[in-house]
Amino acid sequence: MNNTGTIGILGGGQLARMSSFAAKRLGFNISILEKEKNSPAGQLTHNEFTGWVNDNGILRRFAHSCDVVTLENEFVDYRRIEFIEKLGKKAYPSSKTISLIQDKLIQKETLSESKIPVPGFTEVNHKSDFTRIVRELNLPFVLKSRKMGYDGYGNAMVRNKKDFENAFDKLTHRHSKLMAEEFVNFKMELAVMTVKTRNQIVVYPIVQTIQKDHICHTVIAPAKINNKIAKLAREIAVESLIAVKGYGIFGVEMFYTNNGKILVNEMAPRPHNSGHYTIEGCYTSQFENHIRAVMNLPLGSAEMVKPHAVMINLLGKRNNSGVLRNYASVLKNDKIYLHIYGKEHSRIGRKMGHITVIGDDLRKILSAAKKAERQTII
Repeated sequence: MNNTGTIGILGGGQLARMSSFAAKRLGFNISILEKEKNSPAGQLTHNEFTGWVNDNGILRRFAHSCDVVTLENEFVDYRRIEFIEKLGKKAYPSSKTISLIQDKLIQKETLSESKIPVPGFTEVNHKSDFTRIVRELNLPFVLKSRKMGYDGYGNAMVRNKKDFENAFDKLTHRHSKLMAEEFVNFKMELAVMTVKTRNQIVVYPIVQTIQKDHICHTVIAPAKINNKIAKLAREIAVESLIAVKGYGIFGVEMFYTNNGKILVNEMAPRPHNSGHYTIEGCYTSQFENHIRAVMNLPLGSAEMVKPHAVMINLLGKRNNSGVLRNYASVLKNDKIYLHIYGKEHSRIGRKMGHITVIGDDLRKILSAAKKAERQTII
């Protein structure tokens, strides 16, 4: 196979799909590795490999089909990325970076050692740790799976000993290692996409994220914060990438606390839900800069093309087919940007697509986005 200019992506979901669109527009080929055929990203390429990273044979064939490898989530064990690197392939982010990020306790320790502000945290090994945790973090606190947690899965609020014991049992079924983190009273949840290569760092606008059932639902760009807080958030995001030896695009989620501090909540070494607005809202989308970074190309501008952008996730409203039933009514507003991810099945709360509206008047575009989201049947 002629694999010149082929980018391999571990994972075939919506993030890989939107990265693939950006890669195709620039003229690059894509290889996808996913557990099931006809994934959202696999639909865009003839180079779809079905299997997963624990299979050395399939991982070797996948790696040989491409020039450089990236990923769409941080759940791939860093040792499997090491396997790819030992085959002579470059991987961005590297196995070293993933080893510092995918375990949330190690991530927090790494950031804390670099003097980056984070919520208080501690390791959890036994149910008998409850008294010690309360002494260190007070009540309430958040119990978290150290790996495999996303969209609220793997997190539990703890208000008393019974909560702790129930959450401990539930979360250790998901992943054996846990951590506890102090509960943060915040004014606002913030996020920022940051891209780093050997020669450049590009920081997108700081955005506000609004959650629904622990899932990012609405993104407002830029966040309604003053310049001083925005500058501080940008600086912390860049320092966070440096701390994990980051190369490529990263989503950095933060708390803007009631006492005016910025704390890093979590990092994601990939395109991120909070950056979807950049497809239409910025000169260069997060997905294009993701591709530019892994191909060692100059990065594009992160400047917004309009003063405001709003993105709302389309979450599944029923357990059924993944087909949008009412395109016509959703698209009556001719200034709506609609993205449907091509997932075969919808289920309640699953991310099935998103809507973006950009413009000069935040109130008007937020209203338009909310109306379109309410109208979707998926």
